[in-house]
Amino acid sequence: MTYLITGGTKCGRSRLAETLLQQHDGCNYYIATMQPYGTSAQEAIARHREQRAGKGFVTLERYTRLDTVQVTAGCGVLVECLGNLCANELFGTEDPDHAAERILAGIRQLRQQAELLILVTSQVGADGIAYPPETMRYLSLLGEINCRAAAMADTVVECIYGIPVALKGVLPC
Repeated sequence: MTYLITGGTKCGRSRLAETLLQQHDGCNYYIATMQPYGTSAQEAIARHREQRAGKGFVTLERYTRLDTVQVTAGCGVLVECLGNLCANELFGTEDPDHAAERILAGIRQLRQQAELLILVTSQVGADGIAYPPETMRYLSLLGEINCRAAAMADTVVECIYGIPVALKGVLPC
């Protein structure tokens, strides 16, 4: 089963994703993608680690190359979040032209290994603002990744003000 969970900032995406992962029996992995750049990122990472403490997740920090992650067959996997992963692949690698292919290959590989795959992403690009070219490239790439991940997912959920709304498939909770 594959879920794609999207929404704006502080809308309940992570809470829903972690709830779904905790319902899975067996080994559960939390793949964290936020790189610790600057004080605010380091504080956010520390806060996220504290929030996950005691939930029984095996945390893997993976900033790029999701396609190289190996997990236990039949496990649960939560990837938090595709927006960070996209930025890392686009701006932090020597091969940004293949960022989408690397991320999608990683998703496909994890789907083959895991019984449950939960992908958290950001809803971006709907504000209609024209940003600098590098930001527009990021928005376009994340939009493409989100569309292709949604096509692969069994269930797609948008969290709106803490309310999960199934856009495709059905939520178990």
